[in-house]
Amino acid sequence: MCVLASQRALEAPAPFLKWAGGKRQLLPELRARAPSRFGAYHEPFVGGGAMAFEVLSHDPSARCALSDLNSDLVIAYVAVRDRLEDLLESLRGHATAYAQDPKAYYYATRASSPRSMVEKASRLLFLNRTCFNGLYRVNSRGRFNVPMGGYENPNIVNEGTLRAASRALGASGVTIECADFGSVLRNAERGDFVYFDPPYQPVSRTAAFTGYTSACFGEADLRRLAGACDELAGRGCHVLVSNSDTGEVRSAFGGWAADEVGAQRRINSDGARRSGHVELLIRNYG
Repeated sequence: MCVLASQRALEAPAPFLKWAGGKRQLLPELRARAPSRFGAYHEPFVGGGAMAFEVLSHDPSARCALSDLNSDLVIAYVAVRDRLEDLLESLRGHATAYAQDPKAYYYATRASSPRSMVEKASRLLFLNRTCFNGLYRVNSRGRFNVPMGGYENPNIVNEGTLRAASRALGASGVTIECADFGSVLRNAERGDFVYFDPPYQPVSRTAAFTGYTSACFGEADLRRLAGACDELAGRGCHVLVSNSDTGEVRSAFGGWAADEVGAQRRINSDGARRSGHVELLIRNYG
C-alpha cells in the first residue's frame, strides 16, 4: 500500500526530460488530490513522469506501471533504467561535438536515424536539451522537426538526475511499456491509483498541440478515454485526470469532480502568454 505522505528518499528522482505539458509545476495540486492510500500506481501517458517520480520518491518500493504510445520516449526510459553507463558515455560524446559547432551538430543529429536503443535514447535526450523550449514534436511522417533552441550552455549530460531516475526505474515494482492508454484496463485493480495526463484538448482552433506522436488525440480519443475512466471507476480504482478546461472535456466527464487550477503553458513562444491558464483536475473520489 503506497502512502504519499511517507518520508522522501535522500536523493529523490525527478524527470530527466523536459516535456510539453509536464506536471512539475502542478505537483502540489496533484499531491493534494491524490488518494491518501492506494495499491499500484498506473500512468498511461507518462511523458516526463513528474507524478510517477513523485510516487517513487516517497515509496521506492511502490508498484508503478508506466506506459506511453510514444516509442522514442519509452526507449529513453528503458535505456535510462537498463543501459545508463552506455547512455552517459554517448551523451558526453554529443556534448563534446555540440560544443565545437552547435548549429551544425544539432541539425545533423536531428536528421540522423540511429538504430541502437542507446543511441536512439541519447539522440532524444540531446535534442530535448538543445531544441526550442524542450519541445517534442513530430511531423506526419513521425520525424522530429523542432528547431534549435538558443541555449548558451545546455546541460546535455545531466548525470545526477539520470542516475537518480535510473535507480527509481530499476526498482522491482516498476514496469515500462509502449502501449495505448487502453492497456491499463488489463491490469488496474480495485484500490489502485490511475493518473491520466493525455494530450490536452485545444482551447481554441489555433491552440492545438497533439504532436507527441505522429497520430493525433482528438475528441473521439477523449470520449474513449472517458469510457475507460468510467470502467476503472466501476472497478473501484481511484482515477485522476488532468486536461484543459473546455466544454468537450467537461461534457465527457460529466458527474465527476472537476477542480480548476492555474497553470503555465511553457511551450508558447511568447513568454507573456504562458501564464494565466486554467486546467481541470478531474477525479471520481473525494
